[in-house]
Amino acid sequence: MPAPIPRQRAIPAAENGQAPTPAVPGVAPATPATPGETSAGTPSPGAVTKAAADAAASVASPGTHLTLLLIQDDPGGSPVVPELLDATGKPIRVRTARNLTEAERLLTDDVHCILLDLALPAPHHAEDGNDDELAVLKHVLRLAPRHAVLALTASGDAERGTEAVRVGAQDYLFRDELDGRLLSRAIRYAVERKRSDKAERRLTESRLRAQENARLERGLLPTPLLDGSSLRFAARYRPGRSRALLGGDFYDTVRTPDGTVHVMIGDVCGHGPDEAALGVELRIAWRALTLAGLCGDALLGTLQQVLEHERENDEIFATLCTVDISPDGRSAGLCLAGHPAPLLIRPAPASSGSETMAELLPYDNNGPALGLLPGARWPRTQVRLGAEWTLMLYTDGLIEGHIGQGRERLGQDGMVAMIRRQLAQGLRGEKLLRAAVSEVRELNGGELTDDLAVLLLDRLA
Repeated sequence: MPAPIPRQRAIPAAENGQAPTPAVPGVAPATPATPGETSAGTPSPGAVTKAAADAAASVASPGTHLTLLLIQDDPGGSPVVPELLDATGKPIRVRTARNLTEAERLLTDDVHCILLDLALPAPHHAEDGNDDELAVLKHVLRLAPRHAVLALTASGDAERGTEAVRVGAQDYLFRDELDGRLLSRAIRYAVERKRSDKAERRLTESRLRAQENARLERGLLPTPLLDGSSLRFAARYRPGRSRALLGGDFYDTVRTPDGTVHVMIGDVCGHGPDEAALGVELRIAWRALTLAGLCGDALLGTLQQVLEHERENDEIFATLCTVDISPDGRSAGLCLAGHPAPLLIRPAPASSGSETMAELLPYDNNGPALGLLPGARWPRTQVRLGAEWTLMLYTDGLIEGHIGQGRERLGQDGMVAMIRRQLAQGLRGEKLLRAAVSEVRELNGGELTDDLAVLLLDRLA
């Protein structure tokens, strides 16, 4: 059954723009208005009078039209108030609606404030029930969640007005006590209060979203599993994305029951949220496969299958470096999949005149990055570590920063020289990592655009 269409009242000729408005001394002639909208129209005495237009003129900001929507039942029709001009000479627009159907048609984005008479009959099928005296207000608030709303109620009915504010109106006014000054202030405050409430709500939502993202990303960073090991662990992580905690770089460290310490660092090409998610998947897969007993070529081959299934397109690849440190801590197996070789720091021979020496591990057997060549193989190189050493694993974010304003990049040689200089200054562990990352940023002339991850494993004699 079709819904009944409310009967529309005849719009006076002066209101719909078909006849001129009577001239008033000191006031400009009215310009034509669209049906349901006037330059300054108000209901008959006993409701809102010419004060509404005067108040509107005081709220309009320079260079803009202010539009008010008055929702009030007025079966007898309303005389047209002569057009008023604001301080800039522009007309103030007031739209009037006798019921909610008309109000919904006239409510557009350029309406700044709604003046709602709470005596307006509630809709027959209001969700809150016909016995709810604020059903019409709740309907308007659902209809216009972004607009300021002022409630009009009978004089002395403060309880109903207070309840209207509690439900969502910005303020309430007594219908029979309105004057231009009071209404002007009420409209101004209502519009500003609504704007402030929306800004505060957006700020709160933004903060909550940032907190949730931070907790999520922080939870995705690894917790090293080194129980029972004498090795010391330190790491620094800096995503390239602004205001992010996680990038495409990933790392992890676990100790298996046989005493072997497995360490890994990798880099998914790109540094957006999709790459960060893929890096987390690869890290978790690496940990699971390592704890299951895989290492070397078998492990990397399985990780490549994971990458191929999880990546968005065939152009996505990831570099990886894995080191398996023997239970006695004196040797390790190294696998490189398109990744820079780790840096090994050891005490220098007494004859060298230096306390330490820092050299890159062999990278002649560097295999292809994961995801580039189907069926690829990754040789495993045995490395002699010694009794006392520090192993530094890093991603290319540490070596691909620029040096000054030119195109020259730090590179591996520059990184090794930097670490040697910092070691000569007595820096070790966390202090060494902080100094290295800080100097790389300074050399780059500001924040790095690529993700950066660097970690240290120390074994003391």
